[in-house]
Amino acid sequence: MARILLTSHSMPDHPAILLIEDSLGECELFRIALASTGIATALLTLHDREAALKFLKSMPKNEIAVILLDWRLGNQSGVLFLKAFRAEHRFAGIPVIIFTTSDEQSDVAAAYANGANGYIVKPETFEQLVPCIADICHFWIDRNRLPHMANVAS
Repeated sequence: MARILLTSHSMPDHPAILLIEDSLGECELFRIALASTGIATALLTLHDREAALKFLKSMPKNEIAVILLDWRLGNQSGVLFLKAFRAEHRFAGIPVIIFTTSDEQSDVAAAYANGANGYIVKPETFEQLVPCIADICHFWIDRNRLPHMANVAS
């Protein structure tokens, strides 16, 4: 089940960030760091790929600005989520950024080969996490433009 976590602002200005992360502690740390940026956006968290896919299929596509996906969800690889997600044409315009502790070249290559739009290794400290999240938001939410109709072939 999705849990909506708002930043310190009461009314988000942007579509939401969806964080798919199996660690509840990492989700809470992310929420605190996002709130510390002062960026008004909602954070939705899901903890496994099946729940994330089910949730996304029930949600209008324009409500998610970016998906941050942990590459290692328990015993599952993020590649399983990416393959299923990218098979849904209506999600073609939603960026998926791998946000993980893995810095292995094989993981980076597999992520891009299966449709990831970016790959970010999680910072080691909270002090590094806050500006990292601010950078993600500024680019993927403020600067990036999503197609108006993602399910229309070009």
